[in-house]
Amino acid sequence: MSSPVEPAPERGTGRLRLAVYKFSSCDGCQLALLNAGQALLTLSELVEWVWFAEAGIEGDDREVDVAFVEGSVSTPAERERIRRIRQRTRLLVAMGACATSGGLQALRRLGRVEDWTAAVYARPQYIQSLHRAHPLADEVEVDLELWGCPVDTAQMLAAVRSLLSGVLPVHSPDAVCLECKRRQGVCVMVTRGEPCMGPLTHTGCGALCPRFGRGCYGCYGPVDHANTDAVARRFAAMGLLPEQIRDGFLGIHNQAPAFAAAADAAGEHGGETPG
Repeated sequence: MSSPVEPAPERGTGRLRLAVYKFSSCDGCQLALLNAGQALLTLSELVEWVWFAEAGIEGDDREVDVAFVEGSVSTPAERERIRRIRQRTRLLVAMGACATSGGLQALRRLGRVEDWTAAVYARPQYIQSLHRAHPLADEVEVDLELWGCPVDTAQMLAAVRSLLSGVLPVHSPDAVCLECKRRQGVCVMVTRGEPCMGPLTHTGCGALCPRFGRGCYGCYGPVDHANTDAVARRFAAMGLLPEQIRDGFLGIHNQAPAFAAAADAAGEHGGETPG
């Protein structure tokens, strides 16, 4: 990750050139930015949008200062496209679960792509797909990662605000558990016996699910040094079977190294191994 961020070079208007690009994804992270409403309109007075198809802006292949990229690299064409974008981008931001770890589509690593396409498409020979769904960092240099499925609107605006000031956003090391306590939430794992990924997951959502009585399912990805062994043992003590524990790690960030390793370990304990 590059740091620090140098101020944008002066161009005609002196405004930063921003772009938002979509790869294999559901568009949810782009919608998080669109949902900013009036704040997005204010931002648009400060920057020049070069590309943002979801907002109806499709420009050309000009150089940009900051590119927000949603989605994983899942096809040969996408692999070539992300490399072209990187060549003309000063700072590249991976936006959301698919861009940072591969997203749900990374579950294809548990089987053969040929089997999936044959089951879904009448003419699978026309489907060009990589055997794995890759996070952007597998293919190009990434300057900043914004985790979440989807990213939070306030999180996006805070990142843009920092970049406009010439600095990278501050990365919070906290887990969802800490956010839960700050918001006076009741621990669903202790009081209700509900499996919860909160001890392992980055905060960013405001501990939304636990505060409404549902265990966290890890949509903001693993914290640094996640103690997956301890949480897996806790899940087992709660009565979860090895395959249930494995499936808990095979969620939105199933390809994030910490969660992938924990899923493999649980599968081996239960007599099954992925793919």
